[in-house]
Amino acid sequence: MHLTSAEAVLDDPVWSSLTTRHAHLARGDRLALRYPPDIAPFVAIAASTPAHAAALRALVDVDELVALFGAPLPDGTAGWAMQDTLRIVQMIRRDPRPLPQRDAAIVRLGARDVDAMLALVEITHPGPFRRRTIELGTFVGVRDAGRLIAMAGERMHAGAYHEVSGVCTHPDAQGRGLARALMADVINRMLRAGEVPFLHADQENTRAIALYESLGFEPRARFV
Repeated sequence: MHLTSAEAVLDDPVWSSLTTRHAHLARGDRLALRYPPDIAPFVAIAASTPAHAAALRALVDVDELVALFGAPLPDGTAGWAMQDTLRIVQMIRRDPRPLPQRDAAIVRLGARDVDAMLALVEITHPGPFRRRTIELGTFVGVRDAGRLIAMAGERMHAGAYHEVSGVCTHPDAQGRGLARALMADVINRMLRAGEVPFLHADQENTRAIALYESLGFEPRARFV
């Protein structure tokens, strides 16, 4: 693991995003924060104490599924049920050099594309994506005969660190290099803005991790 003081904001990217670049979207207070549920399921607490857990509980509806990064709930916290524990690797691209870009007929996606984006996510399962997720940043895609077949975009934004997310390709269009082309478009835009790209991947998704490594990403931390 490579750590710098600036990168410490990535130790809890949800909290860091909701207290900096995404503060305008934050719900909660100094103890617990979350994104609006129609944007993302991510929640965070400032510390693992009963008071912080209680503050988070007040932000979450009964039977609502949320994803907790960073500080965990304290042992013995009542009222919560663990549905799944994901093994996530956080990767970062410290290399400031831009990636080569190819002409893949990339278009910027907007509100009118949300239904198509949700349909693609339903097939490909790249991670949480909801009706208002597009408000977190810029998303781009590729269409084939009018049908959205691949996309990528931006999600959490903590200080100078910007997350690449929503990367997915329809099974019928895999093998054409679309994910690589779309990620290059997203990453180069971040680099032009003076930002450092990072992302998260399932530790078991070796195919995706190999792609990210080929684009200059390296593991920074692991969340279990």
